Amino acid sequence: MVELRERWLVFSAWPYVNAIPHLGNLIGSILSADVAARFLRMRGAEVVFASGSDQHGTPIEVEALKRGVDPEKLADEMHEKVSELFRRWNISFDIYTKTHNPTHIEFVREFYRRVFENGYIFSDVVQTLYCPVDNIYLPDRFVEGTCPYCGYPRARGDQCDNCGRLLDPLQLIEPRCVLCGSRPIVKESKHWFLDLSKLADRLREYIEGNPHLPENARNMSLQMLKEGLRPRSLTRDNKWGIPAPFPGAEGKTIYVWMEAVLGYVSAVKEYFERRGEPWRWREFWLDKSTKSVYFIGKDNIPFHTIIFPALLMASGEGYVLPWTVASTEYLLFEGEKFSKSRGIGVWIDEALELLPADYWRFALIWMRPEVRDTSFSWKGLQEVINSVLNDVIGNFVHRTLTLVKRRFDYVIPDPGELRGRDSETLQDAWGRVDKVEEEMLAFRFKRALSGVVDIASLGNAYLNEMRPWEEPLQEAAKTLFVACSLVKTLAVTLAPVIPESAQRMWELLGYSGRVEEAGWSEAKQPVRPGLRIGEPQPLFRKISDEELKAMQAKLEAIRGRSTG
Repeated sequence: MVELRERWLVFSAWPYVNAIPHLGNLIGSILSADVAARFLRMRGAEVVFASGSDQHGTPIEVEALKRGVDPEKLADEMHEKVSELFRRWNISFDIYTKTHNPTHIEFVREFYRRVFENGYIFSDVVQTLYCPVDNIYLPDRFVEGTCPYCGYPRARGDQCDNCGRLLDPLQLIEPRCVLCGSRPIVKESKHWFLDLSKLADRLREYIEGNPHLPENARNMSLQMLKEGLRPRSLTRDNKWGIPAPFPGAEGKTIYVWMEAVLGYVSAVKEYFERRGEPWRWREFWLDKSTKSVYFIGKDNIPFHTIIFPALLMASGEGYVLPWTVASTEYLLFEGEKFSKSRGIGVWIDEALELLPADYWRFALIWMRPEVRDTSFSWKGLQEVINSVLNDVIGNFVHRTLTLVKRRFDYVIPDPGELRGRDSETLQDAWGRVDKVEEEMLAFRFKRALSGVVDIASLGNAYLNEMRPWEEPLQEAAKTLFVACSLVKTLAVTLAPVIPESAQRMWELLGYSGRVEEAGWSEAKQPVRPGLRIGEPQPLFRKISDEELKAMQAKLEAIRGRSTG
């Protein structure tokens, strides 16, 4: 257990709810954050694990206008869908909220009022596209045209989906309004900007003085500071968003990226308001000893190491700055980028129609792209489930419990005095637990999971060596006591990754209560002799080649159903 109860804020990037997230989105932020939150709770830390649906901005507004529905209705429907999917994936949020709610809206407006008063915001007149037919300005996704870099004809005003380059609407060749298709004109419009250059010295001091930031995040951030920080646009001319609170900014909204990031603070505030402890969010956000970790994709690093810390500094409120960011590389699908329109990838709603959540959770953490881009493949999924989850972990647990049933009538035996080989095995396993814990604390979950699987491999080798099915009863008691202790170690160390299966292991050993509440330290405590085990049942099952083909055919059928 942690001696002084650490306070942790665990955050995942807020999914933009114009679409269901795919497996790459999930492993890059939400699933990784869930593993961290579960682990830190098991170590005795006080954790608030928060995220929410990013609902504002032009993508949702454009889609709502095309469908003839209210943006709020569309955004809330998607929020409910995504929230339910995260529940089915067993994501243990303390709060999963949304940006279109009174706590967040009020917090953002008050926050920017203060930053404005502190002198970090200025206004300027800029050129922007305007549709004379619809009589509206055309920010971001209200306009499409040809990409000036790759020539893609349907590039959007904020980004080209083909080459990935970030764009400004004025850069588009032959721009057109997405609502009516007409060619826009250029008009002037007054907008507000965050003056990042005023915060450059403090940001450099923060980044250089924070030893917990990963090297790639530090290098990327210092390079941006070296090149010079440009002002960051804060406002947009669209209606669906939070009204800008600056004098003379009537009719403007806060740019979605610049308000959703403040949800990290407002969500914690809302969490404690819901609990009837409205003051407690400050204990987390204003206490310098609070540790915070942000699980994000690598493309999102500068937002969390430069822009978000700059905003926190500019508020003058003394908010605790990010302790670290945990970014992944990209998860590809059979070597290609996920693409809904081209049918490349698996989305989180589809996945649950094919396999239980724990199978996906295990496979995704096993494949987690921690060092380089990693490609998901159907054969790779089959290999992980069959050869690792089933043959190593499931096989060891089932062999052990079946032998306890057969030789000791369902009761975990008292070993008496352990042999040298028994003590060695336990010490070896518990030494590996220490290494797993080290990796978990560094948020290297792929390496941590590999270490847990090694403990199951150690258990299988130990059973093969000792042969408790033919040992004299007194000797078999020692072997199976050690093996059951290793099953207990597996139940504890796997709980953050595959919570349902770990709980089943725990209960099969004869324990009551929740394995996660027992705590991480139980991984290095032997099993309690005399416990009556449950009826041994295989925890997992293999996926045959035929079933793998059937799963892919089912996926096509699901997509036909949703588009038909």
